Amino acid sequence: MTAVHTEFAVPESRTARHPVTAPVPLARVLQVELRKMFDTRSGFWLMASIGITELLATAAVILFAPDRDLTYSNFGAAIGAPMAVILPIVAILSVTSEWSQRSGLTTFTLVPQRGRVIGAKAIASVLVAVVSMLLAFAIGAIGNLVGTAIRGTTVVWDISFAQGLCIVLANVLGLLTGFMLGVLIRNSAGAIVGYFVYSFVLPPLLAVLAASQQWFEDLRGWVDVNYAQGALFNVTPSGEQWAQIGVTGLCWLIIPLLVGLRLVMRSEVK
Repeated sequence: MTAVHTEFAVPESRTARHPVTAPVPLARVLQVELRKMFDTRSGFWLMASIGITELLATAAVILFAPDRDLTYSNFGAAIGAPMAVILPIVAILSVTSEWSQRSGLTTFTLVPQRGRVIGAKAIASVLVAVVSMLLAFAIGAIGNLVGTAIRGTTVVWDISFAQGLCIVLANVLGLLTGFMLGVLIRNSAGAIVGYFVYSFVLPPLLAVLAASQQWFEDLRGWVDVNYAQGALFNVTPSGEQWAQIGVTGLCWLIIPLLVGLRLVMRSEVK
């Protein structure tokens, strides 16, 4: 008998490989995240409030501060107070909007790599903080010149370049704290309340504990993140103060952020 070999042709559609789509470039994701911060009415006015509060704070110093307090550092302190609140909220909303506005399903479908989206949000938030700080320094300088000219006092420039860099770093760390809470909680109201507790409720409680307990007073710089980072606003930190900033930042910022990132990667987006 002759063996008959029958070959069955496999349809081409079954053998053809699906084309591999290149991931969306990080620069494009960053551009989209920056645009998302401005293209809504609430986002626009939140960003505009940064410049508005800077101008109002500068005008308040010129109008109400005594002549001896018309210095560049006082203008910077007045401008920095509202920015310490607004910038972290900007970072919080940049993250939580994906969950509170239910746009996360669309975002993570178009860019499945969630880490790229979160990274772009972090970079966009830091860029906003740095630009806002440069604007604050410029407005403070103009206010210092105008205020002293109106009052007839001497212009005082009492912030060095190194101190200016430390102030920028302090505000970026504050913004990243808000970003961390946004990633960890993923709810706008909850993250904002958490930031106010973190930055305005916890520090006085720890200050009271330090005033009543000597052992905590000695350890406060290594435990209280707000106290440790406060050195960035006052003077150029010493080596020990830099170490305290690093230790408290690791415990209060980096570790919670890593926990939040793991939850974001594993959570179901609806």
